[in-house]
Amino acid sequence: MLNEQFNDRIAVVTGASSGIGLALTEGLLQRGTQVLAMARREGGLADLHARFGDRLHWLAGDVSQQADLERLAQRARALGPIDFLVPNAGIAQLADGLDSHAFDRQWAVNGAGALNTLAVLREQLAKPASVVFIATFLSQVTFPGLAAYIASKTALKAQARTLAVELATQGIRINLVSPGPTATPIWGSLGLDDTQLASVAGSVNQRLLSGQFLEPGAVADAILFLLSDAARGLYGQDLVVDNGYTLR
Repeated sequence: MLNEQFNDRIAVVTGASSGIGLALTEGLLQRGTQVLAMARREGGLADLHARFGDRLHWLAGDVSQQADLERLAQRARALGPIDFLVPNAGIAQLADGLDSHAFDRQWAVNGAGALNTLAVLREQLAKPASVVFIATFLSQVTFPGLAAYIASKTALKAQARTLAVELATQGIRINLVSPGPTATPIWGSLGLDDTQLASVAGSVNQRLLSGQFLEPGAVADAILFLLSDAARGLYGQDLVVDNGYTLR
């Protein structure tokens, strides 16, 4: 029954070439959805296109660039009304907590990029449509060096919850997923060397109830749930998928 809700629907996913975005794109395609995927690099999308053919539509683009978002909207118009939207693109960089430039860079993608994705596609959303934003479990804890990342995601959460109220009367249902430590390439972009990454991973694993990082598919499954009619009574909720990290 759940899979039938995705068959012959249209979805847009940004940051779709790796990690959670790639796992989500694969999950949607497996359920019969047409997916318009945008990412800065092709990454794993080439393999998905080989497997699923023309149900996957891909274009290169950066959500912090308005011209790229306009191209995304143009491609989407050719497909028809959008049933599912997941502005997943995100970046994380270690920086001093008072580095305003670090916040500006990360907000441009994590916050403004996600919100502007919804803005350019708003008139193309189906009635009803489901939108899931990606926040972070770190909004509930702290992590030295990631103040700008946490701030950008927390601000996005505040705006998404307000938009959930403002857009509900237009048939647009908005929720959030806050992933915990997940085995994605974003960890390799923090600027840590292999020894430092291994040390951080060891410390994090001690707080995870399973003792290891989540696989991207576990987060993708949570997103699929919120997109589906099974979550039709949920508005403005933040589903924290963190392997128990915030319980300790």
